[in-house]
Amino acid sequence: MKRILNLTLILSLFACISSCKQRGTYHLYVDDTVPQLAFALEDLKKELSEKGTAALVHPVSSFMGKPSETSILVVFERAEQERICEILNANVPVPKKSQSYSIRINREDNIKVIAVLANDANGAMYGLMDIEEAIKLQTINELKNYDKEPYIEKRGIKFNISMDMRTPTYSSFNDASQQNIPEMWNMDFWTEMLDHLARNRYNIISLWNLHPFPSLVKVPEFPDVALDDVYREINAPEGKRSDKTPIVVTDDNYEVVVEMTIDEKIKFWQNVMQYGHDRGISFQWFTWNIHTHGAYGKYGINDNQNNDTTIAYFRASVRELALTYPLLDGIGITSGENMMLPFHQASISANDEYTNEKWLWKTYGEGIRDAKEINPDINVELIHRFHLASQKEILNEWKDYPGYLSFSFKYLYAHMYSDTQSVFIKPALEYIAPGLKMWIELRNDDIYSFRWGDPDFARQFVLNLPHEEKLAGYYMGSDGYCLGREFLSAEPETPRQLVMKKQWYLYMLWGRLSFDPTLSNNHFQHVLAARFPEVPADKMFKASQEASKVFPEITRFFWGDIDIRWFPEACKQRDRFYTIHDFIMQTTMPGTPNINIKVWRGLHLSGQEMNGKTPFQVANSLEEYAVNTLNLVSELRKIDSDDKELRLTLGDYETFAHLGNYYAEKIRGATYIALYDTTGNRAQQDSGIVHLEKALEHWKKYGTIYTQQNVQPVKYGRAGVVDIQGYLNDEVAKDIEMAKNWELGTIQGPLVRRKELNFRE
Repeated sequence: MKRILNLTLILSLFACISSCKQRGTYHLYVDDTVPQLAFALEDLKKELSEKGTAALVHPVSSFMGKPSETSILVVFERAEQERICEILNANVPVPKKSQSYSIRINREDNIKVIAVLANDANGAMYGLMDIEEAIKLQTINELKNYDKEPYIEKRGIKFNISMDMRTPTYSSFNDASQQNIPEMWNMDFWTEMLDHLARNRYNIISLWNLHPFPSLVKVPEFPDVALDDVYREINAPEGKRSDKTPIVVTDDNYEVVVEMTIDEKIKFWQNVMQYGHDRGISFQWFTWNIHTHGAYGKYGINDNQNNDTTIAYFRASVRELALTYPLLDGIGITSGENMMLPFHQASISANDEYTNEKWLWKTYGEGIRDAKEINPDINVELIHRFHLASQKEILNEWKDYPGYLSFSFKYLYAHMYSDTQSVFIKPALEYIAPGLKMWIELRNDDIYSFRWGDPDFARQFVLNLPHEEKLAGYYMGSDGYCLGREFLSAEPETPRQLVMKKQWYLYMLWGRLSFDPTLSNNHFQHVLAARFPEVPADKMFKASQEASKVFPEITRFFWGDIDIRWFPEACKQRDRFYTIHDFIMQTTMPGTPNINIKVWRGLHLSGQEMNGKTPFQVANSLEEYAVNTLNLVSELRKIDSDDKELRLTLGDYETFAHLGNYYAEKIRGATYIALYDTTGNRAQQDSGIVHLEKALEHWKKYGTIYTQQNVQPVKYGRAGVVDIQGYLNDEVAKDIEMAKNWELGTIQGPLVRRKELNFRE
């Protein structure tokens, strides 16, 4: 027995030696003085180390061919690329646009040489990331020669950043924004965030704040405006808060969460921008207008559009922003929210010197011109939102802008998780001036809590975006939720996870597919297999995809254009829960044929299809996604695992499913009540009640699993206070009583009038 054990040990030792020999050493020919490459190189070395493989770094110039072990080269100088390709007997890539790269592989005597030949440092970084990923996914031996260039050149994040109670963002009076204020001044947060963005191929971050200047710059003409330290409000009043009214600081309504001088703040943001730049990420600052938070009342500054002091202050602040942050890539502006809008301009004529566009030019336009006179190297793109603006007026007032001018447009209003294409943008694209481009604003005010992941939806969405001749890029984010660290989890990490790391699959899909929409579903199955090795990747992939179909299906059906009108996680708008009466009364919005399957009477109730589906067909689809998801989750949970992330991810899929079942039964119940209202047939009323009772049971299941994983209640910036479990008796059950007490004729008149109006328009 002892001899057998010794033999087993010897064989194991030989196996280990053999395995170690096979792993060998990777020779990395990379210029690690280039920041982008140094970043990607560290990830690659870490992955090799985890695989038990050594890594040696050499200058690219030292590669002479005929290596004895696997070699990886990264080159973006043209002459050096030609030399390497000659050694490898490979085709030299044709120069393409920025961020492009090519992979060339040479295999001789079982020795691999993999060359990343890039147009620039950012392309080289992405190519090296491809190699690191192939090692992680164990697909390195399947790599073949290929060429890549970005499908969408600029891929960004919209980040509503509340910097201080004195410089809040839009809708900042929500739990997530307030809890994240200290994180906005934490370098560890930004390094983690920017690293994560770069790895997922994002290269733009747009920071949105009502009036950021007091927290960002010193203005010589207005020295007392700059703010030291970081304040957060305490003892905040209950109820709604207006973004237009600056918070008055009193002795007992704030706490200092970070101690910093304005000089330290400036250095902090310069460092953040440099760190992002070293990972290929550019920065933009966006504002709404006119807001003077942090400056209001000083030197006579206020929100009045005809206040020349306010104009001078803004102009000087914009100048200092451009001069203080030479890495700033763009400034975005909004003509509205707190300006003298056209329907408020009773005494303002088109020729008045204080019209919206004239004001914006006098402040932002002249401010950037002033900065360029001091530093001609400054090159700041001006991104003018179409929101409450006129292209004709913009082009007239901004004709002398000393830089590139572009536009910005809300692609699907607040609901990017509704459809894979938008009809709203078509008129804007048709009439956009020649030579100008459009930034696409992708608003996710649908999914705050859940881990979403459907590559087919994301891929088709990307492919349907406007052609690059008119597309400047996109930025994706929320108004009602902060994309900082998550504060929803009932089982938080320490420190709390980034929202983007909790929803890592979601952000990976959008970033990677907008760079390369040809990435296959098989690739993402490999990704899931590496993340959750204990479960079958195909089933995990399918569970994610089926669960993720629920929200687009329901939001195409129940459409509320802006975020305060529809929050699908809670079946509510800002002020109230949606009842079956609301579901019946949802009618077609003129001009939005891809999101208008909501005319209940006439077309729908006769069974005729509109936009492909009747209400019953929508309900059937929702139920199908829910059933498929629950079956897959049940199978996956049978596999023994102590992986917390896997457990929580499956829990999110289950919540999607229960909510999908709830909406399916609510739609059926509402449709039967609409039929009852039309026909007076009691059997249809009874059917409606039965379906609404089923809906109540599904909400109970939804609330149970939701509150196991997420804290409740919670306040969002646009949806208001949400209490999933609390809605059970206070709101959800009321639909049943409403159906039981339904009075005939409640909806016939209004529906006929609404339907005729829509068709006439």
